[in-house]
Amino acid sequence: MISFVEGTIEFKSEKSAVVSAGGVGYGVFCGPDTLAGLPERGGAARLWTHEHVREDARDLYGFLHYAELEFFQMLLAVPGIGPKGALGVLGLAPVDTLKKAIASGDTSYLTRVSGIGKKMAEKIVIELREKMAGRAGIAGPAPELRAEADALDALVALGYSSREAREALAAVPQDVVRLEDRVGMALKRMGKS
Repeated sequence: MISFVEGTIEFKSEKSAVVSAGGVGYGVFCGPDTLAGLPERGGAARLWTHEHVREDARDLYGFLHYAELEFFQMLLAVPGIGPKGALGVLGLAPVDTLKKAIASGDTSYLTRVSGIGKKMAEKIVIELREKMAGRAGIAGPAPELRAEADALDALVALGYSSREAREALAAVPQDVVRLEDRVGMALKRMGKS
């Protein structure tokens, strides 16, 4: 089992990176946020990895933070969720936000991932809700997740990528709760008002 890969970035594509370590180039599938956090070619990087073995392939999935790897592995424990689906879920939002969504039973948040419908989202919530409630400190519904999802949708509809929108919204103070105000402040942060 390969727990992490540390070396220099040789190549980055839309879905993966090649990390040169000890004379070997490791191809590692990554989510958009992880790829954005990696340096350009020649830069040093360390990725926590999950090795997924199938009959016809051995794939590595990489993460900048160990908490992302742990959450990825929890998602893989849900029947019907494969590594690409789990990586898609991780691409929705930061791990803490996803844990809150699952703990509060917000399936609509999860159905934004291609290939995850309402039934699969419900299955994820059923399988992981108790674990997330204990870790995220959530017992009931979290309406702020719905508001955050609406703000994210508004920014994506305006042409920004999910990653750009999430980063801009993360910089908006949590006490700003109205949708219009959150979107407006995020747009100012991105230099568009």
